Amino acid sequence: METTFSPVLTVCGIDELPGQSSRKVTHVLSIVDPELPELEAFGSYGAHHRTTLRFHDIIAAAPNQVMPRPDHVEAILRFGTDFLAREDKQASSHVLVHCHMGVSRSTAAMLTLMAQANPDEPGESLFARLAAIRPQAWPNSQMIGFADEQLGRGSDLTTALRRHYGRQIRNRPEFTEWMTTLGRQAELKMAVLD
Repeated sequence: METTFSPVLTVCGIDELPGQSSRKVTHVLSIVDPELPELEAFGSYGAHHRTTLRFHDIIAAAPNQVMPRPDHVEAILRFGTDFLAREDKQASSHVLVHCHMGVSRSTAAMLTLMAQANPDEPGESLFARLAAIRPQAWPNSQMIGFADEQLGRGSDLTTALRRHYGRQIRNRPEFTEWMTTLGRQAELKMAVLD
């Protein structure tokens, strides 16, 4: 039986948060830059559980930047464990994961949560489901590597990520320029182009 983690899964960027306020979000994972002030958008949301992580969307050390670390992925997995252990599992739920743009950190986090809830589902299948949730997904490779290790999946997620990058480059050629501009050439080199 396929577990979807939650009946409703959303990945978005900060600019999209106001549009989610009426969608009965029950759990939020916010991944934002350390210097970003508290987001006002959540004031218009109903009651929800929220976890905030603060680190930059980078894949190599940079001055005055906070790299994604293993403990950040541990916190994502704790969020997932807490969600899966909630008392009223039959109550409707809507999990929203966001970062600045809804492209890299948040999609890596959502993939991690889906892999945690579905330990036997192949990485390829998980990435296909992620792409259905957020077509522009370009998950942060550092975060996926930590998730692979912490979930004991060998290199299944990283191998599937490489193919996902290849599909994104083929289907969205603008990713090549965008990731180059962001200094993410290492991820472009990871891509498996079928």
